Amino acid sequence: MIMEIKDILLNELRNEVQLTEKFLKRIPADKLDWRPHKKSMNIQELGSHLAEIPSWITGTMEMDEMDVDGYETPKLSSPDEMVKVLKKNAADAEASLQKSNGDFQKKWKMKMKDETLWEMPRIDVLNTVVLNQIPHHRAQLGVYFRLLDVSVPATYGPSADESQ
Repeated sequence: MIMEIKDILLNELRNEVQLTEKFLKRIPADKLDWRPHKKSMNIQELGSHLAEIPSWITGTMEMDEMDVDGYETPKLSSPDEMVKVLKKNAADAEASLQKSNGDFQKKWKMKMKDETLWEMPRIDVLNTVVLNQIPHHRAQLGVYFRLLDVSVPATYGPSADESQ
């Protein structure tokens, strides 16, 4: 039996969202402006970005291209709002993934004004650009937690602060 691409992606998305929710819930509401370095996002920006990433799945599946000129990450006001937006974006993403295998092979473009930055099949966009962003930025948040002495949640295995 051949597994559908959507089923593989849905399983991964659900797992990543569940793990990310644990992290967002631990963001200290009184430290939203904190950043480890002047070039780093602050916690509010990083948490907001994590909450928005599932919406990129929807954009990839529902549009043929995206122009990122002037794009800005939403600025969510609290950890609770971040979790709420994460869950809504994940539900929308799940709905957008209900496609045939052929739909995942269609080309998708990222543009900046009139310039194509890259073009590749949707499945490659979802794997290399979108879904990989979640653990990448969640790990950044884990470093922020460590520097702030906030307990780091377990993810793919135990953390130094807890076991699964």
